[in-house]
Formats: sequence, structure tokens, C-alpha cells
Amino acid sequence: MQSSVQDFQNSLANFPDARAVRHAIRSGAWRTHTSGLTPAYVQGNLAILESDHADDFLRFCERNPKPCPLLAVGDVGDPKLATLGADLDIRTDVPGYRVYRNGELTAEVSNIEDLWQDNFTAFVIGCSFSFEHALIDAGIPLRHVEQKRNVAMYRTNIQTRPAGVFHGPMVVSMRPLKAADAIRAVQVTARMPRIHGAPVHVGDPSLIGIEDITHPDYGDPVEIMPDELPVFWACGVTPQAVVMASRPSLCITHAPGHMLITDLLNRDLLWS
Repeated sequence: MQSSVQDFQNSLANFPDARAVRHAIRSGAWRTHTSGLTPAYVQGNLAILESDHADDFLRFCERNPKPCPLLAVGDVGDPKLATLGADLDIRTDVPGYRVYRNGELTAEVSNIEDLWQDNFTAFVIGCSFSFEHALIDAGIPLRHVEQKRNVAMYRTNIQTRPAGVFHGPMVVSMRPLKAADAIRAVQVTARMPRIHGAPVHVGDPSLIGIEDITHPDYGDPVEIMPDELPVFWACGVTPQAVVMASRPSLCITHAPGHMLITDLLNRDLLWS
């Protein structure tokens, strides 16, 4: 493997195969965010819960399809999600995991083989990194991708629809765009409801409870130019904010921006 993340990212750009990236993640060669990787393939957010909470969380996702569009739900105790990839292992194939106990972040780890339980159910949720490639193909520049940074993400005052024990605020991802590009971005992403669809807000961040746009709650800050608008999409990090509010006994998620890369093709998630 290449000796640096930058060299390895360059090699992946020349060989953007989902399985190759998963194997690199599994071996420990890739441990950073996945923004900009594997342009053709669907990326997914992750939430793993004990069976006592799985039904409530499934209903929560069904009631909140903007931030939590389900791509797959695993069988109880099974870390292999064959519908997303023949060799995929949810315990090893994410670059970084977060462990929440009673709503508190207690650990960040590189794999969860030692933590896996027979009563776990894995949920994979659509990710905005997938629609970014459609935006780029439409000629819309994305500064954080150009700078090889993670996207900026924020907790908001937009409340999700509760289900069982689960409730809490929506998290959004933000991309600064010129007005014409923002209009085009709405048109492009509206065709992709399984990866969050159209934006939930454009413009003044204070209207959705964001006090300081320069300090995201997750990810990396990105500069907003004077001729640009902040454009906000519902984000698959929402379950992490919901877990902090709802406090289930145990939940394992991806680290923000560190996604599961599947064998599904982004083009297959379009309406047309």
C-alpha cells in the first residue's frame, strides 16, 4: 500500500472500485473520510442497535425519510449485508466507528469485531456523498471535495418525527453554492430521494438553529464566499444526534464522514 493517505487516495482515483476500497479499509490502509471516493458507488451511513430497539428505529427511519433513507436492514446477528456487497462485513468495512452507551460517546474504534453481539441489527442509510458525484457531473463545484476535506455538518432546531424511544434534532450537511448552482442542485438531488433528496433549507443558517456556520458540529469547516449561499441537506448523521437525545443502552455508528462503500450504483438510485 502507498505510504500516505494522499498517495493512496490518488491510487483509488485511478481504480475506483468499491471492493478494493472496502479491502483497503478492512486491512487498515484507509482510515480517513470517504468524501470523493468511488464516484460510481453508493456510500452509506451506519447505525447498529440491539434487538430491543431495532423495531423502534426502523419505524423512526420510515417516519423520517429525508435524514434516514434506508438502503438496507441486516438480519439479527448477521454482519453480512449481501444486498449491499457480496463480501461486505459491517464489522470491518467502515473507516471509523463510534460507540454510544446510554447516549454518551464512549469510544471511537477502527473495527467492531470484538464488540459484535448476536442481538445486533445493522441499518444502512443513504449518504449525501453519493449525490455529490451527480452534482459534480452537472458542473456544480463542491469546495470540500476539491480541498479533499470532510463535509460540514450541523445539528439544527428541526425536530424529527419520534418513534418509540427515538426522538431528537435533524442534522444537516452544508455546501456553499452560487445561486444558479443552488437552483440546479435542488433539481439534481430531488431526483435522488434514497440519498436525502432535495435540500431542506437554503440561506440564513440561524433560521434552522445554527448559530455559528464557521464551526460545524461534525466534519470540517468550509469557507462561504460573498456570492454564495449555504445550502443544507438532511444528513445521515441525524441518528447520532437522536441517540444522544434518546439514550438507548448501546448504539454503534460510523464516524461522521467515514462511510460504508457498497456495490450499489449511484445511477440506480435516480428516479429517471
